[in-house]
Amino acid sequence: MYERFYNLRERPFSLSPDPDYLYPSRVHREALSYLRYGIEGHAGFIVITGEIGSGKTTLLQTALRGLDRQTSVSRLVNTMLDARELIEAVMLDFGLEPTPGRSKPHLLRDLARYLVEQRSAGRLALLVIDEAQNLSLPALEEVRMLSNLETEKSKLVQIVLIGQPNLRDLLGRPELEQLRQRVTVRYHLQPLDSDETHAYVNHRLRRAAIGAPMELSRDVTDLIHLHSQGLPRKINVIADAALLFGYGEERHTIDVDLTHEVVEELEATGVIAPSGIPMPARVAAPTAAAPAAITHELQKREAQVAQRERQLAEQQRILAEEYRLVRMQREVGAATKVEDAPRAASASMSTSTSTSASSWAAAKAPPFATAATRSPAAAAPLRSSTAARSMRHEPPPSDGVWARLRNLLADAKWL
Repeated sequence: MYERFYNLRERPFSLSPDPDYLYPSRVHREALSYLRYGIEGHAGFIVITGEIGSGKTTLLQTALRGLDRQTSVSRLVNTMLDARELIEAVMLDFGLEPTPGRSKPHLLRDLARYLVEQRSAGRLALLVIDEAQNLSLPALEEVRMLSNLETEKSKLVQIVLIGQPNLRDLLGRPELEQLRQRVTVRYHLQPLDSDETHAYVNHRLRRAAIGAPMELSRDVTDLIHLHSQGLPRKINVIADAALLFGYGEERHTIDVDLTHEVVEELEATGVIAPSGIPMPARVAAPTAAAPAAITHELQKREAQVAQRERQLAEQQRILAEEYRLVRMQREVGAATKVEDAPRAASASMSTSTSTSASSWAAAKAPPFATAATRSPAAAAPLRSSTAARSMRHEPPPSDGVWARLRNLLADAKWL
């Protein structure tokens, strides 16, 4: 699906228990050593437990691959069986055909004969029961009875029990005291820590790469570890979905945001159970309210910037208008000075002309006028009266009036 896009030979996070992709973490190395020791040392019962998806089956596959051809293996993966069905299943997996309708003692005799033949041929018979926590108490007791098949020096069959943590609780029951005493090798697989998760993910990517392998960053693997609790199966589910999402969006790099979306989708669809752990701040994706708050803040700042720009534009307009008015006033002042010079000259000429005209008028005027001109005090009432009539637009006095004025002036000896 996405193999060609990421230059991969095959899917690196397949859920099938492929020994080629076993990452040799500390716990897996220890578990594998215990398992090999128990098988090669012909110990009693070997019990390997671990959480769901902790890699028990992959570990078992690796151990079985390392066995030589001198070992006959019967492996049971369906353990929802009663005591008789368990015996028949063991025989079938060893290659025997239990005769229909035969009694349980006859079945046990046939199985014992086969085991003796294997020992005589120098071969080891190994019985591996996966998902052993599902066995009933009678079935577990039947398993213990199979371990009684032995020679004077050794057991005819080696038994390995693989199961979930509740297998330990089951073996701790008082009814299984005899079986519990025969367990010589016991190991519990712990989840991977964050460092091992980082190494595990990139180990699988390198194993599947055709050319230069891609690598997931530590932030991404830390997020995967957080939501997988370090369980290899959950790690595979999240990492495989991340590659699939990246392929759908044509993204060659898997980042934290994409991984966060993958985890949310897997939890929402029930593929993985919600971890209930809050997302760390450094890998937290923004919530639905965060973009709205950010958008509101940006709009607010844009409005402030726009208002400031309008204020600056208005100030520039006012300064330009004031500059224009000052410049106009300077130009008008300069033009006024130029125009005042001819006006002054004209005024001087008018004064001179007026003086000459006054002299001429005095020469032509009657005697009383000359006397009035020579006596400003006497002429003042006349000028005031004349000016007042001029302001009121009254007509000048008649000849009779002038005659009376001349008589008054004559009496006053002004002439």
